[in-house]
Amino acid sequence: MKRYFKTIFLVTFIGIFLFLGFRIISQIIHKNEVAQNIKSIPVFSYQNINGKNFTNQSLKKETAVIFIYFNTECDYCINEAQMIKKNITQFKDLQLVFVSFENLELIKKFAQKHQLTTYDNVYFLSDNKVSFSTTFDSLSIPSMILYNKKHQLIEKIKGQTKTSTLLKKMNLE
Repeated sequence: MKRYFKTIFLVTFIGIFLFLGFRIISQIIHKNEVAQNIKSIPVFSYQNINGKNFTNQSLKKETAVIFIYFNTECDYCINEAQMIKKNITQFKDLQLVFVSFENLELIKKFAQKHQLTTYDNVYFLSDNKVSFSTTFDSLSIPSMILYNKKHQLIEKIKGQTKTSTLLKKMNLE
């Protein structure tokens, strides 16, 4: 009887070990695939604050892009929007794409409150399918994904970032 329990324990242990190993390897493979996919701006489709579809094809060619993943109630996101507004002239050669999983009305109010709706290079998008975080491998809020003029990844940044740091990373300072 002891031998039976030892065998069951051993088989169970090996099964759990193999299962966990498989999960870890699967996650590593997925992470590598996502990292490969975001080397250039991936295919996406979100809704802008006017209710129209906005995709990766909507972005201007040969213009650098900063994606800003935000939440309208996040204090760091609010500070980030205020810093951008204060220094908006320094961002004139960039496309600023604010993306949130919140509803369009909240996003629109946020954009209007921070007076960022009148600029041609600033976009506010709703990710109603909550796919941005997995598409761009960006789980924290706020976070920024920086792309150069050829739409190649420069860097992913977690948390609030000073304007001067952003401009330096985008080679604009």
